[in-house]
Amino acid sequence: MKVEEIPLNLIKRPLPRKNDAEKVEALMKSITEIGQQEPIDVLEVDGEYYGFSGCHRFEACQRLGKNSIKARVRKAPKSVLKMHLA
Repeated sequence: MKVEEIPLNLIKRPLPRKNDAEKVEALMKSITEIGQQEPIDVLEVDGEYYGFSGCHRFEACQRLGKNSIKARVRKAPKSVLKMHLA
C-alpha cells in the first residue's frame, strides 16, 4: 500500500460516527505542531475513495482547513466495499 496525499473533498465517509471532541482537539494541536504522523486508511474503488478509519484525524484536518490528508490507499473491488458497508 502506498501513502498519498488525497484531497479531503474526494474522500467519502459512508459510515459517519460521533468523534471524541477532546481527541480531535489534541490531534489538531499535534498536526499543527508536527504534522500528520499516521496516515488514514482508504479504499479506492473505481477511482473513488472511501474512508472507514481515521475519523478523528480526518475531522482534525477538516477543522484545521487542510485541503488534503495523508492516506494509505488500497485498491479494492466493489465486493470489498460492500463488505465494509454491511
